[in-house]
Amino acid sequence: MEIKDTYLSIAERSRGLYKASGSRFIAFAIPVENEAQIRDEVQALRREYHDARHHCIAWRLGHDGARWRASDDGEPSGSAGRQILGRIDAEGLSDVLVVVVRYFGGVKLGIPGLIEAYRSATADALSSVPKCEKIACISYHLRFDYAAMPAVMKLLKDMELKQINPVFEENCSLGTAVRLSRAEAFEKAAGEIPSCTVEKLV
Repeated sequence: MEIKDTYLSIAERSRGLYKASGSRFIAFAIPVENEAQIRDEVQALRREYHDARHHCIAWRLGHDGARWRASDDGEPSGSAGRQILGRIDAEGLSDVLVVVVRYFGGVKLGIPGLIEAYRSATADALSSVPKCEKIACISYHLRFDYAAMPAVMKLLKDMELKQINPVFEENCSLGTAVRLSRAEAFEKAAGEIPSCTVEKLV
């Protein structure tokens, strides 16, 4: 079975806006790599827009989009975070965080109005931002004797892999990153090199 290791993300940050009955919904779409970065981005926006009523978020991570979260931040359940996530999914994106900051205008919009607002603000932020294709990779650390270096170098050259932090001494080591669809073949080939041990980095 073919392993899919490419996926779509956004190439840069973008901003969207939706207004309704005095309320402003400002959407920020941000490319992200991990949950620590997401926490930092959300905290930064909460500090910058500390006077806003709500900071609703949704994000999806990974080549398969398996990691995600959606938060209504005090809005009625399902009216905000899930709507933001729905627009991310409609665009087929991952490694994306969207934060929608709401300034309350004094008029309650009701759940249908909120759903429309959060969807529309997110769509505005995502509609014009450049998209990019990303490749899912697995990182490895190899250890091998100096005598095995030619075989290791040949493997890297044949599979067009880059060396990361190589150390060539009596006991050699280096790192590399292999796209997901070729990981099994790489592990098999590296495992056949005498003295070479392969560690998958999580």
